[in-house]
Amino acid sequence: MSFAQVIEELPRFTVVERQELLRNVLELDDEGLSDSELALVDQRLAAYQADPARAVAAETMAKRVRTRFSL
Repeated sequence: MSFAQVIEELPRFTVVERQELLRNVLELDDEGLSDSELALVDQRLAAYQADPARAVAAETMAKRVRTRFSL
């Protein structure tokens, strides 16, 4: 499938398919997480599981990032 065909088909993909595609694309150049990064992920997941109410909605976080970096 050519690049143009992929772009043309993207709107027909489900959300799950687009997320999987994005994960696969990001993994192509990714060497994976370091041990310290994996530990941080585990730590944050444990904190979320202990108190899910403290989590920030994705929309709120995106807005904070856009504001902070003037995007």
